[in-house]
Amino acid sequence: MTKRPTRRPATTPRTRSGVGRAPVLTAPRTLQYKVAELSTVDEQALEQVVNQHARQGWTLDGVQFAMREQSKRPAMAFVFFTREGQAEDAGRDAQQARSHLARLADAAPERAPVPVSAYERLRQLAEDDAP
Repeated sequence: MTKRPTRRPATTPRTRSGVGRAPVLTAPRTLQYKVAELSTVDEQALEQVVNQHARQGWTLDGVQFAMREQSKRPAMAFVFFTREGQAEDAGRDAQQARSHLARLADAAPERAPVPVSAYERLRQLAEDDAP
């Protein structure tokens, strides 16, 4: 007795979502980050810091625990938050940027140290040790 091949049901061709649509372009977002450090790690402290920052518009991003070797209880916790924000230099115009660069250039040292090869530096150190 031979085995009859199983008949597969006819399937409708699958369509990918988004085919034929124009891509939606969004402006790049700037995220601000905040880290809260907890030296006492318990339910109440975690709850308090999360609620406090959530009221200020921060979104919980994650929690990282620092463990002790001899204990199963964490020694510290770092709670990470994010929120959308503005870039710090967003309000700076071209004139302010030029004056800022000029201040940085004036604060630069007059003479930058000349890089020396490792062989040359060893020779200099050997000369310093000579009597």
